[in-house]
Amino acid sequence: MPTLLEVKGLSTYFFTPEGVVKAVDDVSYDVLEGETLAIVGESGCGKSVGALSIMRLIASPPGRTVHGEVLFDGVDLLKLDDEEMRKIRGNRIGMVFQEPMTSLNPVLTIGRQLTETLELHQHMNKQAALRRAAELLGLVGVPDAERRLGDYPHQFSGGMRQRVMIAMAMSCGPRLLIADEPTTALDVTIQAQVLEVMRRISDELGAAIIVITHNLGVVARYANRVNVMYAGRIIERGSARDIYRNPHHPYTLGLLKSVPRLDQPKKEKLAPIEGFPPDLINLPVGCSFRARCKFAIERCAQEAPQLVSIGEGHTAACFRAKEVNAAYHAGTEG
Repeated sequence: MPTLLEVKGLSTYFFTPEGVVKAVDDVSYDVLEGETLAIVGESGCGKSVGALSIMRLIASPPGRTVHGEVLFDGVDLLKLDDEEMRKIRGNRIGMVFQEPMTSLNPVLTIGRQLTETLELHQHMNKQAALRRAAELLGLVGVPDAERRLGDYPHQFSGGMRQRVMIAMAMSCGPRLLIADEPTTALDVTIQAQVLEVMRRISDELGAAIIVITHNLGVVARYANRVNVMYAGRIIERGSARDIYRNPHHPYTLGLLKSVPRLDQPKKEKLAPIEGFPPDLINLPVGCSFRARCKFAIERCAQEAPQLVSIGEGHTAACFRAKEVNAAYHAGTEG
C-alpha cells in the first residue's frame, strides 16, 4: 500500500520556567493508505502531543515543534501557512479528541457544530449541510438524528457525544483519521460500539486511522501495526501480531504482562511495571527505561539504545532484545 503520512524526526518541546520538557523527541514512523496504526504507552509518554503536532495544534507558548517533517501526501504540513493548514485540518485529516465533553462547544447545538465544517470545507448551503449532518449522525448510530440536531452536548450521553465527535471528524471524508483515546471514560460495551463505528466508517471511506490508546485490547482487535512509546520516543514498532507474539523491549513486555489474559489461570497474578516514568525535563543518561528495567546492564547507563531491526518491519531499541524475547517465551522476567 502507498504511504499516506510520513513523520520524520519529529521533536516537540515545551519551554517552561522549570526547564525544557522533551514531550516528543526524534519520532519517526509512517502510515499506509487504509491501514490502522496504534500508538500505545502510558500517560505522559508523548502520544497525544505527537498527534497534536501533526495537526499543528500545539499551544505556543510554551510548546513548539523544534525539528522534523510531517509529510502528508508528500507535502510537509509543518511548512504550510496557517490558511493552508486550515484547509487540511478537519477536511483531509480528521481528529477525534480525547474528551468529547470539553471538545464540543457547550453553547452551540450539535447540528451547528456539524454543519460549520461542511459549510466551510464542502461549501454546502445551510439546508444541504443540515441534511448531511443528519445522515452523519445516523451513520454513527445516533437515533432520531434529525430531531437531535437541535440538542446541545449536555443532552447526550458520553458514548453519544463520542459518536458525534466521530461524525464531525469524518464529515468531509478525510483520508486520515486521528483518534486520541477515543474510548476514555466509556464503559466496555460502549467502547466496543464506538470502535466498531470508527472502523466501519473508515472502511467505507477508505481512510487510514491512527489510534492513540493505552488499551491493549483495542490494539489487538483493530490495529495492523503498533508503535510503542516511552518517554517521548518510539521504543518498539512492528505488526500487531509481532508485538503481541514476539515483544523485544522490556517495556513492551511489561505492558503485556500487566494485562489479564483469558488463557492464564484465574489465580495468576498480574506483573505491574514498577517505578515511575522519568522526568522529561531531566532525562537520565542512557536508556530512559533503565531505572524500571530488570534486564538493565552497565551499557544501558552510558548509551541510549537506538531502534534496530528485529525482523521484517519489526524494530526495537534495546541492547538485550533477544534476552527479553526469550524471557517472554519462557514465561519469566529478568
